[in-house]
Amino acid sequence: MCSRFMRIDRRIPGYIKGYVRRFWQASEDHRGTPDAPGRVATLIQRSFWETLDDPQRQTEEDYVWGVAYHIIPSKVKEVKEYLDIREINGYSIQYTPFHPADTRLSDLHCLVYIGMPDNPQFLGALQPQEIAETINVSIGPSGENREYLLHLEKALEDLSVDSYDEHITDLARRVRALAPPSRSSQPPVASDALRKVSSTEEQEEIEKEV
Repeated sequence: MCSRFMRIDRRIPGYIKGYVRRFWQASEDHRGTPDAPGRVATLIQRSFWETLDDPQRQTEEDYVWGVAYHIIPSKVKEVKEYLDIREINGYSIQYTPFHPADTRLSDLHCLVYIGMPDNPQFLGALQPQEIAETINVSIGPSGENREYLLHLEKALEDLSVDSYDEHITDLARRVRALAPPSRSSQPPVASDALRKVSSTEEQEEIEKEV
């Protein structure tokens, strides 16, 4: 889990409460296209999620693991402008307490980008197999959708012994069971503002919501 610009002076593993993470957001600009949207992760307020018919409801924990980054003060404007461009496709800003895994640290006030239910890219509750089949074949300016999912699974596995995410692990298992699609053409090229330039940027995209 790395920062896009490496404009940080602290990287803090931990978790937030009151949200769940789901691959219920369409991606037309990173892991899919307008004609064939991919699926990417978003945070959903738990109070809203509880009103939905989620097949995995019965085993969902009341926290979401990820990483908080403390941005170097002189670089806040630069990073914020970049994130606002990258997250324009359906994400909104919210602030929430962040609980560090290191219990010696105090809770933090954290900015997160989430897909609100009223944004046009939010798809609502979907069957896991349907999501996996879409992820398996989707590709966009930032690369293959399946790559995004599998990297996220690995990042969470490496984060903490407590950071297991059943939804992510289940989707990754389903995608691995599917035959990777053959690619007869190159993925579409991203705009200058969004072009993927390194593996560092790709990894930061994976963790944009935590």
